[in-house]
Amino acid sequence: MQLPPTVTSRAFERLAEIGAADQGQALRIAVEGGGCSGFQYEIALDQPKEDDLILEGSGQKVVVDAISLPFLSNATIDFSEELIGARFVIENPNATSSCGCGTSFSM
Repeated sequence: MQLPPTVTSRAFERLAEIGAADQGQALRIAVEGGGCSGFQYEIALDQPKEDDLILEGSGQKVVVDAISLPFLSNATIDFSEELIGARFVIENPNATSSCGCGTSFSM
Protein backbone atom coordinates (compact mmCIF):
# COMPACT_ATOMS: atom_id res chain seq x y z
CA MET A 1 0.00 0.00 0.00
CA GLN A 2 1.36 3.38 -0.97
CA LEU A 3 1.38 6.01 1.73
CA PRO A 4 2.04 9.66 0.93
CA PRO A 5 5.30 11.17 2.14
CA THR A 6 5.26 13.15 5.36
CA VAL A 7 6.88 16.50 5.99
CA THR A 8 8.39 17.39 9.36
CA SER A 9 7.52 20.59 11.18
CA ARG A 10 11.22 21.56 10.84
CA ALA A 11 10.93 21.46 7.04
CA PHE A 12 7.75 23.55 7.04
CA GLU A 13 9.36 26.04 9.46
CA ARG A 14 12.38 26.43 7.15
CA LEU A 15 10.08 27.10 4.20
CA ALA A 16 8.36 29.79 6.28
CA GLU A 17 11.75 31.32 7.17
CA ILE A 18 12.69 31.67 3.51
CA GLY A 19 9.23 33.04 2.67
CA ALA A 20 8.32 30.42 0.07
CA ALA A 21 4.54 30.86 0.37
CA ASP A 22 4.92 34.66 0.38
CA GLN A 23 6.40 34.30 -3.11
CA GLY A 24 3.67 31.87 -4.24
CA GLN A 25 6.22 29.03 -4.20
CA ALA A 26 6.20 25.50 -2.83
CA LEU A 27 9.02 23.07 -2.21
CA ARG A 28 8.97 20.58 -5.09
CA ILE A 29 10.35 17.10 -4.42
CA ALA A 30 10.81 15.02 -7.57
CA VAL A 31 12.58 11.79 -8.48
CA GLU A 32 14.45 11.56 -11.77
CA GLY A 33 16.60 8.93 -13.42
CA GLY A 34 20.33 9.50 -13.07
CA GLY A 35 22.80 10.14 -10.32
CA CYS A 36 25.42 7.67 -9.19
CA SER A 37 22.89 5.13 -7.87
CA GLY A 38 20.19 5.14 -10.58
CA PHE A 39 17.74 7.75 -9.27
CA GLN A 40 18.21 11.21 -7.85
CA TYR A 41 16.11 13.71 -5.94
CA GLU A 42 15.41 17.11 -7.42
CA ILE A 43 14.53 19.65 -4.74
CA ALA A 44 13.57 23.18 -5.75
CA LEU A 45 11.12 25.98 -5.15
CA ASP A 46 8.42 25.86 -7.83
CA GLN A 47 4.79 26.65 -8.59
CA PRO A 48 2.30 23.90 -7.67
CA LYS A 49 0.82 22.16 -10.71
CA GLU A 50 -2.65 20.72 -11.22
CA ASP A 51 -1.74 17.03 -10.77
CA ASP A 52 0.64 17.51 -7.80
CA LEU A 53 0.09 16.01 -4.38
CA ILE A 54 0.14 19.03 -2.05
CA LEU A 55 1.28 18.60 1.55
CA GLU A 56 0.56 21.63 3.72
CA GLY A 57 1.72 22.84 7.12
CA SER A 58 2.49 26.16 8.82
CA GLY A 59 1.03 27.97 5.82
CA GLN A 60 3.62 26.34 3.54
CA LYS A 61 3.36 23.74 0.77
CA VAL A 62 5.46 20.80 -0.37
CA VAL A 63 4.47 19.31 -3.72
CA VAL A 64 5.20 15.95 -5.35
CA ASP A 65 4.33 15.13 -8.97
CA ALA A 66 2.33 11.99 -9.79
CA ILE A 67 5.29 10.21 -11.44
CA SER A 68 7.57 10.71 -8.41
CA LEU A 69 4.94 9.79 -5.83
CA PRO A 70 5.41 5.96 -5.92
CA PHE A 71 9.17 6.42 -5.35
CA LEU A 72 8.44 8.56 -2.28
CA SER A 73 5.77 6.38 -0.66
CA ASN A 74 6.08 6.64 3.14
CA ALA A 75 9.22 8.84 2.89
CA THR A 76 9.93 11.67 5.32
CA ILE A 77 10.95 15.11 4.09
CA ASP A 78 12.98 16.98 6.69
CA PHE A 79 15.37 19.90 7.06
CA SER A 80 18.82 19.27 8.51
CA GLU A 81 21.39 21.72 9.82
CA GLU A 82 24.89 20.31 10.26
CA LEU A 83 28.40 21.70 10.43
CA ILE A 84 28.84 21.09 6.69
CA GLY A 85 25.67 22.98 5.81
CA ALA A 86 21.90 23.03 5.89
CA ARG A 87 19.60 21.29 3.42
CA PHE A 88 16.31 19.53 2.89
CA VAL A 89 16.76 15.77 3.27
CA ILE A 90 14.62 12.77 2.38
CA GLU A 91 14.49 9.62 4.49
CA ASN A 92 13.18 7.07 2.00
CA PRO A 93 12.32 3.54 3.22
CA ASN A 94 12.01 2.42 -0.45
CA ALA A 95 15.68 3.10 -1.23
CA THR A 96 17.81 -0.04 -1.10
CA SER A 97 21.04 1.97 -1.16
CA SER A 98 22.09 5.59 -1.40
CA CYS A 99 25.14 7.55 -2.38
CA GLY A 100 27.27 9.63 -0.04
CA CYS A 101 25.96 12.79 -1.72
CA GLY A 102 22.52 12.21 -0.17
CA THR A 103 20.60 12.95 -3.38
CA SER A 104 21.15 9.69 -5.28
CA PHE A 105 19.61 6.31 -4.47
CA SER A 106 18.60 2.94 -5.90
CA MET A 107 15.50 0.81 -5.44
